[in-house]
Amino acid sequence: MAVIRTARLMLRRATMDDLPAIHSIMSDPEVMRFWSEPPHPDLARTAEWLQSMVDADPATSDDYVIERDGRVVGKIGCWKLPDIGYHIARDQWGQGVASEAMAAYLDRRRAIGTPSRLTADVDPRNAASIALLTRHGFVETHRAKGTWQVGDELCDSVYLALDL
Repeated sequence: MAVIRTARLMLRRATMDDLPAIHSIMSDPEVMRFWSEPPHPDLARTAEWLQSMVDADPATSDDYVIERDGRVVGKIGCWKLPDIGYHIARDQWGQGVASEAMAAYLDRRRAIGTPSRLTADVDPRNAASIALLTRHGFVETHRAKGTWQVGDELCDSVYLALDL
């Protein structure tokens, strides 16, 4: 089981014991504002989501929870390679957690070497996420309208990629 350590963070594989912390994050409307589904309405929905992360095939998935000071504060990785995704607890925003986790995750992917490219699908209104990806070398490849139905809202996408 791969564990990635940085100065402040530990990235590790998820377990079902992470459910309360992950639910706290994924039920927050601000955190989920630009995610591919609405905030989780109940623990059962988060349990289903987390179980899929726990059970994911390591041949096609490389996903981690992010711990800071022993507390799960987010997730980063590729639930389905090569598409990267992440979310961070709102009380951690603006503290460099996402950037530190991203740098560590990208170092891991570079060491593995495959796939040779990561991709990201971001809501164009999510300026913070686009800035994070850009700081770490992702470049925009194209945009598309009406790509995600999230609740009652039809959302657009900006696609970015990073050659490793």
